[in-house]
Amino acid sequence: MSAYRYYQWDGTQDIFEPSAEELMDAISDGLNLNGDVLRVLQRLFQFGLEGQWGQRLKGIQELLRQLRELKRQTLDRYDISSVLDDIREKLDRIVKTEREGIERRLKEAKADQEMTKILQNVASKNLSILDNLPQDIAGAIKELASYEFIDAEARRQYEELLDMLRTKVTDAYFKDISQGLEALTQEDISNLKDMLRSFNRMLRERMQGLKPDFQGFMERFGDYFGPERPSSMDELIQMLQRRMAQVQSLLESMPSEQRNALEDLLESMLQDEGLMDELMELASNMQQLFPMRDLKSRYPFQGEEPLSLTEALRLMEELQGMDELARQLESTRFSPDLDKIDAAKLRHYLGEDAYRSLEQLGRLTDVLEEGGYISRQSGRWELTPKAIRRIGQKALRDVFGYLKKGRFGKHEMANVGRGGDRADDTKQYEFGDPLHIHIEKTLMNVLQRDGPGRPLKIKSEDFEVYQTEYLTQCSTVLMLDMSWSMPMRGNFFAAKKVALALDALIRSQFPRDNLYIVGFSDYAREIKKEQLPYINWNEYVYGTNMHHGFILSRQLLAKHKSGNKQIIMVTDGEPTAHLEGGTVYFDYPPAPRTLEVTLLEAKRCAQERIVINTFMLDRNPYIIQFIDLLTKTNRGRAFYTDRENLGRYMLVDYLTNRRKRII
Repeated sequence: MSAYRYYQWDGTQDIFEPSAEELMDAISDGLNLNGDVLRVLQRLFQFGLEGQWGQRLKGIQELLRQLRELKRQTLDRYDISSVLDDIREKLDRIVKTEREGIERRLKEAKADQEMTKILQNVASKNLSILDNLPQDIAGAIKELASYEFIDAEARRQYEELLDMLRTKVTDAYFKDISQGLEALTQEDISNLKDMLRSFNRMLRERMQGLKPDFQGFMERFGDYFGPERPSSMDELIQMLQRRMAQVQSLLESMPSEQRNALEDLLESMLQDEGLMDELMELASNMQQLFPMRDLKSRYPFQGEEPLSLTEALRLMEELQGMDELARQLESTRFSPDLDKIDAAKLRHYLGEDAYRSLEQLGRLTDVLEEGGYISRQSGRWELTPKAIRRIGQKALRDVFGYLKKGRFGKHEMANVGRGGDRADDTKQYEFGDPLHIHIEKTLMNVLQRDGPGRPLKIKSEDFEVYQTEYLTQCSTVLMLDMSWSMPMRGNFFAAKKVALALDALIRSQFPRDNLYIVGFSDYAREIKKEQLPYINWNEYVYGTNMHHGFILSRQLLAKHKSGNKQIIMVTDGEPTAHLEGGTVYFDYPPAPRTLEVTLLEAKRCAQERIVINTFMLDRNPYIIQFIDLLTKTNRGRAFYTDRENLGRYMLVDYLTNRRKRII
């Protein structure tokens, strides 16, 4: 007994990597619909692919759904209104520590009355300031900036809070600047304003259509940026724009009261008037050049988990990264350029499995090209002859796969042939039959007559031989109705698929047979086999011109002097157009003249021993009446079916009736 060992998925196992053949089978139906390779590949990119064993290659839509679910879970988790609670708690702790420090110092100074009196005066003044601190955080922090702390620990906590807030403001606007705003000297502030002033000048030059000196700017101020400096002005703008948009998104996502408090707090950290002016001009210039409509978003948080300012700013960066990635994924609906998607960002948010799926999607065209199914022609993807054969084989498998599940049997034939291919049926041997002996049945005949025993005495009448069938050469024209009613009723795709299947059947099983394809609407035209995947209905004209279709079919079949000749016509309507002096004449309801010349051409086909077999996809009484006349005129046959059963009827009928069994 075989033993199997199973391991937990750890992300290192291979994901579904379809072969070129699997990909061609997956896109065959889409190619049958419109023949547009790029559009079909784009659909494959969007919706992915499932293997025959249930493996899944994720498409863009599935990745997009996962990303949206991740965003929804994030918004349902956090409470954005709690951002300032952490700062409020730190302020309350500072005030409490200072009060406790004042009380402790007063107790320590009791032995020295003079020192106690002085300390009491200072303590009374400080406690009055603490009692009357503004309720808003920004006002309280500003008030404490000029406050003389008595307790060293409270002073340390306050300076630590200021450093943290200044760092957050730095991160909010200039995350990638290497210097923070904490502990800046007047010279540092002056240099920072100079950098902002130079950057604003470059933005004004850009708006005037001039070319700013970005390299000169970076040589002078490059130290302000981290090791991965922006390589162009656009990259620098995008960097700062994202940071500013994150601050705006945070503000717009908060309730109005907390938003106002945070705005005041941010401004209080930039107390230098000139610095604030430069920042305001920067925001205005960037908004004119690159509006942030798609970047600053209001996020509807609905959770309960609290957030600090640090966590909130980081979360804004994450959410905007998700939005940017979602826009990249959505852009592939109109262009199958997967290079527009930030693969590293996809891996960050959705993990290794999504990243590898994207990689695999990007290789699909390479796999098909390496497999010899598509090639670049004049800047666009085209199907190769190998691909067209594969599409036909897939259509043939689909038709016969469906046939095996149904109960539609073959037509019975009465006569038995003397030569050709061996059939599965057997018969008693007659003089002159080929000696294709069925051993088992022959021996059973002996045992049934004489019973068990040795030796077996075989007589001539015991011999059982396989029957044979004679295969005739057949020349066929498949006439496809390409008028607007076929796609409107959902019939055209089925007819086209059967045409591909019939072509594949003849190529593989009956290479001596001849197949022509004629499409007809207002006029009839021959369709080459390599054009089959690309054909579409003629949606811009009116008319079902069977008359011209029969004329063209007769001309094509006239090339063959021997063998069976037939026209297989697939349609869903009666003739509404005919040729009159080389020009099409259309009328609806059908004009008597149209019906007359169409039937006359069917009679000419019969005179040339061309049988017309009609596969009708409608059961309108007027249509049935015409098809009955056509069948009687030509002595052909009519099959009234639907698009689901069209392939079953047509291919089985072709197989059965091309085999004529003779004595």
